[in-house]
Amino acid sequence: MKLRARRLRPRSVRTRLVLISTVLATVAVLVSQAAGLAVMRSWLTGQIDHRLTDFRPPPPAAHAPAHGKRPNAPEPREDALPSDYRVFFYTSDGRLRPDSLGSGSGSGSGRPYLPASVSALTLRNGHPATVPAADGGSRWRVIADTGRDGRRVVVALPLGTVEGATSKLLWFSLAIGAVVAAGVGLLGSAAVRLGLRPLARMERTALRITGGESALTVADTDPLTETGRLGIAFNTMLDQVRAALHRKDASEQRLRRFMADAGHELRTPLTSIQGFAELLVEQPRLPAARRREAHELIARNAERMSRLVDDLFLLAKLGYAPVAHRETVDLLSLAADGVGAAVVAHPGRDVRLTPLGGGGPDGSGPALDVVETLGDAHRLSQVIANLLANACRHTPPGARVEVRVGAVRTGPETGGADRPGRSSATAALPAGVPACVVEVADDGPGLTAEAAQQVFERFYRGPATGPDGAEPGSGLGLSIASTIAEAHDGRLELDTRPGYGSTFRLLLPRSVGADPAHLP
Repeated sequence: MKLRARRLRPRSVRTRLVLISTVLATVAVLVSQAAGLAVMRSWLTGQIDHRLTDFRPPPPAAHAPAHGKRPNAPEPREDALPSDYRVFFYTSDGRLRPDSLGSGSGSGSGRPYLPASVSALTLRNGHPATVPAADGGSRWRVIADTGRDGRRVVVALPLGTVEGATSKLLWFSLAIGAVVAAGVGLLGSAAVRLGLRPLARMERTALRITGGESALTVADTDPLTETGRLGIAFNTMLDQVRAALHRKDASEQRLRRFMADAGHELRTPLTSIQGFAELLVEQPRLPAARRREAHELIARNAERMSRLVDDLFLLAKLGYAPVAHRETVDLLSLAADGVGAAVVAHPGRDVRLTPLGGGGPDGSGPALDVVETLGDAHRLSQVIANLLANACRHTPPGARVEVRVGAVRTGPETGGADRPGRSSATAALPAGVPACVVEVADDGPGLTAEAAQQVFERFYRGPATGPDGAEPGSGLGLSIASTIAEAHDGRLELDTRPGYGSTFRLLLPRSVGADPAHLP
């Protein structure tokens, strides 16, 4: 039974709308017709009641009984009463007289049903009431009264005219309801089909999109209509889905390229280790110097591979785990430690620490001030170390390297916002917010625009112009530094052009001890 009900239930929105509108219109017509029918019947009945109330019946003597009729007396006229009035009398002893006044007088058909005894008469004087017909025909409207002699008199009018009129109006109402239902069904179907045409177009577009035409959009985007707003939402959803698919494809391509690059980087030291190990196994009588050289090369390649694996693990960890340990970090102290380590690692290099804006602690310019932020001191020192190592490795031996520390408000000129000639792997920061800055600048040959866009990619290696024989990096240092900056809600960016050196700028939120009066 439930299955049959489900099959009979309309599933189309168009069908449901047409059925609902048809039912509502038909019900409205029938209700209005029923109200009109009730008003008309009440008005007609009121007219009859008014006639009954105004009518004054003649005395009983106007219609003598048959047994008291004198010989040769004239017969009473049946038209003695106007229209279709009927008057019935009760005798002094309370019995209903068989004869009556009015058209069709007599004890036959066409009269109301009245009790034979006045004691059974429940009519109140002056209050009209409806009683059935004696022969089962149309009902009668009657009113009772008491004459001067104390006898009860009942005046009656038939309701045949009222019932005939209401019956005709009822059938007319039913016919009108059927015509309205048919008209609303036909016209409503056309109107609903026309109104749902945008939804039908949207449905066809969705089917074409699922069929592979992913570039399609919905054309109905009028914000003043429901379908237009639905079309706008549908197009927005399509844009988000396309963007998500594009990001997914780009992520998969980056992952495949990363795996290929990682495999290539690991294969080189593994091949060296395998070659020297096989050499030691196959030639056990190698000279001691050659054997020691092979061991050193194996150890060096193993160390290189270990650093590469550590960098890969660090990148993976930074990619999904936020900075767990945050404390107040003095960037000036971290920069000073990084400069000291770079001087030791690269003797003869001109590496110096200066305040942001130029000058130095000798009074020729702005003094070095403590610049504090919240973060992981170990990770931030790793960023500075990577930037210094990158500057020393990819610039000529005579190039100067400066580390500048200060505080700014973000913008196109001070940093944190995009502008021509500036590249970064992360999005721009909000403009005008206080930020801590650590810049690592060199006066080396600089980078081309194409190379500047690739320096933050994993396994990218720029042209090495440092000392000959320097061990090449893994190509992950700048990528790690950019990821650490992003994990600290900051940004690592590069300003460079050929012949004017390079400036790597680390910007971090200045959330500790920020004094707006001392900011540019």
